[in-house]
Amino acid sequence: MPEFSIGEHDFLLDGRPFRVLSGALHYFRVHPDQWADRIDKARRMGLNTVETYVAWNAHAPGPGAFDLTGGLDLGRFLRLVAEAGMYAIVRPGPYICAEWDNGGLPAWLLRDPAVGVRRAEPRYLAAVRDYLDRVYSVVAPLQVRHGGPVILVQVENEYGAFGSDKTYLEALAEHARAAGITVPLTTVDQAVDGMLAAGGLDGLHRTASFGSRAAERLAALRRHQPTGPLMCAEFWVGWFDHWGAHHHTTPVAEAAAELDALLAAGASVNVYVFHGGTNFGFTSGANDKGVYQPTVTSYDYDAPLDEAGRPTAKYHAFREVIARYHDVPGEPPPPAPPAPAFGVPLGDAVPLLDAPGRWSAGVRHDALPSLDEVAGAPRLALFTTRVDVDGPAVLCFGEVRDHASVFLDGQPVGTLRREHRQRALGLRRAVGELAVLVEDHGRVNYGPRLGEPKGLVGGATLGGVALTGWEVRPVDAPPAPWGDAEPVPAGGPVAGPVLLRARFSPPEPADLHLDTRGWGRGVVWVNGFCLGRYWSRGPQRTLYVPGPVLRAGGDEIAVLELDAMTDPTARFVPGPLLGHTEA
Repeated sequence: MPEFSIGEHDFLLDGRPFRVLSGALHYFRVHPDQWADRIDKARRMGLNTVETYVAWNAHAPGPGAFDLTGGLDLGRFLRLVAEAGMYAIVRPGPYICAEWDNGGLPAWLLRDPAVGVRRAEPRYLAAVRDYLDRVYSVVAPLQVRHGGPVILVQVENEYGAFGSDKTYLEALAEHARAAGITVPLTTVDQAVDGMLAAGGLDGLHRTASFGSRAAERLAALRRHQPTGPLMCAEFWVGWFDHWGAHHHTTPVAEAAAELDALLAAGASVNVYVFHGGTNFGFTSGANDKGVYQPTVTSYDYDAPLDEAGRPTAKYHAFREVIARYHDVPGEPPPPAPPAPAFGVPLGDAVPLLDAPGRWSAGVRHDALPSLDEVAGAPRLALFTTRVDVDGPAVLCFGEVRDHASVFLDGQPVGTLRREHRQRALGLRRAVGELAVLVEDHGRVNYGPRLGEPKGLVGGATLGGVALTGWEVRPVDAPPAPWGDAEPVPAGGPVAGPVLLRARFSPPEPADLHLDTRGWGRGVVWVNGFCLGRYWSRGPQRTLYVPGPVLRAGGDEIAVLELDAMTDPTARFVPGPLLGHTEA
């Protein structure tokens, strides 16, 4: 069987120089019925390798659980890579960043403040070893020496930007070897001397992450690694978006020129990302460098393959660059036809505050819990209690993470947002039922705020007196089906929080793009599959609907509108609308 190793100047496949031409493709961001298509398009761009992270929290939603089925079937994904005649790089973290909720670390692991984060702390390392055992039980038999596609496995991820605990890195490397990983182990850090020094480990092959100034970055990498192949393991060809900001793009010509410079220098490369996919459900992360900035649902990233898997101008430009250095197989994929365009009115409104029992049973808590202290750690939950202050008073929370809509006897009182550092509201009179709809907009995925609690943190007071006697209902999944009756259209603007639905049948089987124009803020499900969040603040305006989610005989859409909807119509448009750019 083949052997993959590191030589004095090159990666070696069976002793011969081998340049890694890789592209990032995260299986957990792509519908599994579309994996083979995306892998084939990577091959047709001229890549010989596919790289993926492994998201610990996606596989392990709770202690003791580990899911390797459906869209989390890592083994099937890697076998599809092999069937396409390609190789694979696996990056299991345990921390991955990736603009993914909590950087891939399970929230349940970090509820105990005594558990260390990304360091050689016994309880953390025990959980990490258990996780890696699950991953390596899949990866080890699929290494290239066993006839599989895996040629490299990465240890941690950009660790030099976080810490410098060499004992921790050594423990991860030793565990990989003990679990049967025999291919070369790598690290990746930004091409900055301090980070390369802190995040690297002798005996592991250092790689760098950057998107420009290739010669300068490779020189920095070479200072820390005098021999062995040069590799940019994250060649940033685009960027991610935050709610309330602009859609990031990078000029095609500039990105292609940087790729050309990398290949001309003889370096290996992993295009980050070749195809980003989508943060379906509640999986998008956030940044907080003084201001909280949640990541949007789309992970299009201005990549060579867009969110819907369609080749872009960048795809064709990269293919031309690669062809100057290596054979590029076959023909590029043909242009994709526009998606079907049609609309259907939403109706059968179910107001959350009028019928909270439709969502879930209420659970009593004496003290105000955070979302992490509620069973299942929901991303959306309704908190209610009775209040009786006959006069002006201030409602104050310890901290709001990340969005709280306050109601008194069903009437809106105000909104508190984490990014504005808001935590208090003045009430003219506080008598009746106080309801607080709490939204987690994504856990921080980078920096020291990893693992922090979510929801209303630190309790609540009204007029300086602690509020107790709370009833809590998770609302992050739609309630039971309405039945077989056809929905009655809303017919006009709708005030949230409210759930609406519609039935529809596309004119042809295809991917769809749902236009959320005229909607406020909320979540969408199609046939029970959660597409993710939408928000009128943009920049993203459409939600991607993978074709495999649709079913013959008709489909159902459910929309939980949390703010206000001026146009209760589900409109499907020909292509994605990801918002304004800086240009």
